[in-house]
Amino acid sequence: MSTLTPGALLARRYRLIDRVGAGGMSVIWRARDEVLDRTVAVKVLSAALAADARFRDLVRDEARAAAQLVHPNVATVHDYAETVAPDGTVTAFVVFELLTGDELEARLTEGPLPWPDAVRVCAEVAEALAAAHRLGIVHRDVTPANVMMTPTGAKVLDFGIATRVGAPDDDAEGETFGTPAYVAPERLDGTPAQPATDSYALGVLLYETLTGHVPVPADTWEDLTRAWSAGHVPPPPEVPGLPPSVAALCMRCLARDPLSRPTAHAAAAELRAAIAAAPPPAPAPAPAPAPDRAAPRRGWVLVAAGIAAVLLLATAVLVPLLHDGAAPPGDGIAAQPTTPSPSPSTRQPAPTPAATVSIGEALSRVDGLIAEGQAVGGIRHDIATDLRNLLRELDAAETRTDRVNQLRAKVAVRAGEGAISRPYAERLDVALAGFPGG
Repeated sequence: MSTLTPGALLARRYRLIDRVGAGGMSVIWRARDEVLDRTVAVKVLSAALAADARFRDLVRDEARAAAQLVHPNVATVHDYAETVAPDGTVTAFVVFELLTGDELEARLTEGPLPWPDAVRVCAEVAEALAAAHRLGIVHRDVTPANVMMTPTGAKVLDFGIATRVGAPDDDAEGETFGTPAYVAPERLDGTPAQPATDSYALGVLLYETLTGHVPVPADTWEDLTRAWSAGHVPPPPEVPGLPPSVAALCMRCLARDPLSRPTAHAAAAELRAAIAAAPPPAPAPAPAPAPDRAAPRRGWVLVAAGIAAVLLLATAVLVPLLHDGAAPPGDGIAAQPTTPSPSPSTRQPAPTPAATVSIGEALSRVDGLIAEGQAVGGIRHDIATDLRNLLRELDAAETRTDRVNQLRAKVAVRAGEGAISRPYAERLDVALAGFPGG
């Protein structure tokens, strides 16, 4: 099969739009699911690797493993398929939800995260790993490149080398999978896959997000072997304000003995507790008053302040009269009104016509409602993702009326199912009813 290009149709269903990312094994495309009429991400195995049945199996296993995980901090997988061209070329791909945000790896190029953000991100990653471990799945490649920071929280990606608990932890040639700096020491000995190896990688991730560097620098397996053979012990992370419990947890995750490491579930609970117990940020101190070098002029300042107050009062009286079309009586000096001001019900500014709201403002308003509802539990996570996909399609549509009506109908259906609370369903419907072109 020739190199994929925008507009290509995979499996008679997924229309490629544009490339959004690439790695050593795959290319990520934004695509259109023409059957379900939604925007998705399509991860296509590189042509060279797709010719190898072993790598196709990796992609298929990733889809199977991740498809079992229904969790707000795991990217949702929709489909897996293979196509064969007339010349025998195989294209293998996974279809998953299209995420918006930044890779944690890219964010860390700017430096470590503030410790509350680092702890929150790692708590969300730990919760995703705990969900995988409950299903007997070990990720085996927890790195910043496989964590996406989205508006709704961290998402764990790429279960491409995930395996079952107890399965051999190397390939047919005895090679170790993963990224060296995040690989637990026991994995170098071929120990069967176990959740504790993910707990170790979680500790590396926490250490790096807090300090900006990994605890055991290693670009190759040889580097990692030398570090462990030399008995390298990283120092605890030292970050101003970091609770000692978090530093201690990090070091327990990095323990040489797998049995000494906390489970992902326990780590998530400890990290959440640290966030909850953290004191609110202190308000910025007020600037010190400047030295009073103009004491002799204080009287003039008071006079000027009095004049300003009179001008403000005059403005407050005259402007409403002028806006109502009334001219000042007599010589133009307005008398203080003795009757009460009109009530808000009789004197309310006219609402801004819907036509004056821009498409961008309307989209932002609806997206904000979705995010707010999801955050407080008024909109289920998977439904929020579906609504955002429909919202993106609404932005791209040439004729929006039908799309708006479809979205309003979807909100009503989901509210009837209990996936959207009634208050948020009503607020979303009002926002969509005023949508430009809707």
